[in-house]
Amino acid sequence: MAKSSYQTVQLVPEDNPTTGTKYLIKVPTKGAKTSTKIRLRKYDPVTRMHVWFVQRKLPSANNR
Repeated sequence: MAKSSYQTVQLVPEDNPTTGTKYLIKVPTKGAKTSTKIRLRKYDPVTRMHVWFVQRKLPSANNR
């Protein structure tokens, strides 16, 4: 079976990760873009503002 070329990661708020808002995105696992961390400005419905979200790994299946 072939290895996937994308990995799922979560985006959490940079300054206040306790709001509980998360975005799930796919990032490439091969190529030049794998070394860069994702940082996007997205809407946080808890604070009702646009804030910076940073990339974090998904927790393992054992810890969910």
